[in-house]
Amino acid sequence: QVQLVESGGGLVQAGGSLRLSCAASERTFSTYAMGWFRQAPGKEREFVAAITRSGARAGSVKGRFTISRDNGKNTVYLQMNSLKPEDTAVYYCAAKGGTYSLSSAGDYDHWGRGTQVTVSS
Repeated sequence: QVQLVESGGGLVQAGGSLRLSCAASERTFSTYAMGWFRQAPGKEREFVAAITRSGARAGSVKGRFTISRDNGKNTVYLQMNSLKPEDTAVYYCAAKGGTYSLSSAGDYDHWGRGTQVTVSS
């Protein structure tokens, strides 16, 4: 079982930046596709970004958010710039064994507990 622990969330003003981290327990971390999703109150879980060994993909946050990974530290990051109030949500880290359907939450096998990001106007 892969354990995922997110950190780095908090309260930030609009226009500010945050960097989220997700530490994984799995020693074969480098073989997993890693994704970030978010869920705002009353809304469905939304794809933010994903990264595999061959590249990265982002959703509607493309150009503002950047996903990266450090396989030596078993950690994936989400750098969030130019934050907007509508970015307020709980952000979840997820892992999966394949590289298909990277934007589909239902295809991920392992999830962290999430970290709250609140952007004030």
